[in-house]
Amino acid sequence: MVFSSTIFLFIFLPLIWLLHLALPSVRARNLLLSVASLLFYAFGEPIYCLLMVLSVAVNYAAARAIAAPDGSRRRIPMVAAVLFDLLMLGVFKYAGFLVECINLLPLIELPVPAIRLPIGISFYTFQILSYVVDVYRGDTPVQTNPGDLFLYIAFFPQLIAGPIVKYHDIAAQIDCRTVTADGAAQGMRRFVVGLGKKLLISNPCGMLTDTAFAAESPGSPLAWLGAIAYCFQIYYDFSGYSDMAIGLGQMFGFRIAENFNYPYISGSIREFWRRWHISLSTWFREYVYIPLGGNRCGRAQTVINKYIVFFTTGLWHGASLNFVVWGLFHGTMQMIEQILRPTERRWLRPLWRVVTLAAICLSFVIFRADTMADAARYLGAMFAGGSPAPALALLDPYTLFILALAAIFSAPVLPRLAACLGPRRAEIAGRVLSIPLLILCVMALASSTYNPFIYFRF
Repeated sequence: MVFSSTIFLFIFLPLIWLLHLALPSVRARNLLLSVASLLFYAFGEPIYCLLMVLSVAVNYAAARAIAAPDGSRRRIPMVAAVLFDLLMLGVFKYAGFLVECINLLPLIELPVPAIRLPIGISFYTFQILSYVVDVYRGDTPVQTNPGDLFLYIAFFPQLIAGPIVKYHDIAAQIDCRTVTADGAAQGMRRFVVGLGKKLLISNPCGMLTDTAFAAESPGSPLAWLGAIAYCFQIYYDFSGYSDMAIGLGQMFGFRIAENFNYPYISGSIREFWRRWHISLSTWFREYVYIPLGGNRCGRAQTVINKYIVFFTTGLWHGASLNFVVWGLFHGTMQMIEQILRPTERRWLRPLWRVVTLAAICLSFVIFRADTMADAARYLGAMFAGGSPAPALALLDPYTLFILALAAIFSAPVLPRLAACLGPRRAEIAGRVLSIPLLILCVMALASSTYNPFIYFRF
């Protein structure tokens, strides 16, 4: 089930929210949300509900063993839980890719397993890993109620595509929270904004992207148009989903941290990763980069640590060489920035901002392509010249309008307008505009069957 579907918008969400309001206690509300989350996941992945329940059960037991009073061997259950989680992720996400790599060796031809990827496994696995590791470190108390731990993992607003929530950031809210009229209204408006990002901007950009990438011999104008459209598509797709998740959480009394902060205004790749998919970059910093030694072990080891992080970041996104190369490309750009230090020279900052945007755009071509051969072909087309006619044929007034909106709202225009209006007027404007925005979203949903979510594949 996706947020931008009629069954979710008009049946599932209103029913669960009204039942949630009607229940008298947090315990009863938690049980409702756990059952609702299981139904939400089972709508698309009924068999893999058992996998998620198994993951929660194993990690619950491991965390209890870690926190046992006689925990002299507390490292053993921690390592066992981490290995179990990585094994589950490896089997379901990387087994086929690993066999394909082995088959590249001479005289080896193993059958490639066709294992269907469970939706959201990368996200909920990283959440449960962070919980077990934090219990081991003493950063969070162990959860003795398995139902509450299950709710933390399976909470449907952030189950499928994040944000990745650390347990200690939400533990108190599971035990005690209130739903206020103002908070629910703000959550609804935030959800509608995310829905608008997805349906009104990301989907039209996605259709433009698909046309450009499907062309057999795109000229440079069409290739650049497709690459730019994909930058907008993936940003508004994923940030829109995050907005909807944050808004839904607020409707049920939860506060989920921001996941995007206008990444396309970044002046460096390093800044880009402080603004893009914040929960993922934070996870890798806290659970991979710092445990490896961070930047405390000399320059050479720091470089190795950063490349490990970007390698695993790319691999996390998918079992494909494209994602690995994409991650290593970003790592290499950070190394170049560290050597040149362009942000320390004021006169270089505007130029480096353009370089950063170009690098992001080129890297997303690698991310979008099915294979590295396809990526190389498309990147070559971007610099091969050609007639602008195919690109111009796609740029009708509606498409130009959508691209203009995408460019404008990828910058912090709305926060600045809100600051100019003041809190009270901004609140009134948000209430007034959310209604026609919702109507436009419903109209777009009713008139189109094109509604993919990019990050569902991860």
